[in-house]
Amino acid sequence: MTKPTTVEEHLAALEEPAASRMRELLALARDAVPTASEALKWGAPALIHPSGMILLIISAHRKHTNITFTPSTREAFDEELTEHETGKGSIKLPYDAPVPTELLRRMIAHRVREYEQDGVTWM
Repeated sequence: MTKPTTVEEHLAALEEPAASRMRELLALARDAVPTASEALKWGAPALIHPSGMILLIISAHRKHTNITFTPSTREAFDEELTEHETGKGSIKLPYDAPVPTELLRRMIAHRVREYEQDGVTWM
């Protein structure tokens, strides 16, 4: 099997429920930052600021998706993420749980602000 070279090829190669969850999260990200583009980074779909900076990466796994921000963005929302398993900049979103849409919208907005106003680049 050929390695995907575009986000659409990557999504087409996923099985359910990963494919639906990835499409849901990418639609949320596109809606939150309509000027951004998408590209594969480290084999996963990433939302890219118009300047070329990575804003976030979404990866599919067997039982969950991860949405990964900068550690500073994830840390800014620690108090609201107590019900989620987190990593350095990542949030684990199990397939059997609803997506915390409003929280993610605020996190995406925070990530854009921290890049545009504070110059926080990718990890």
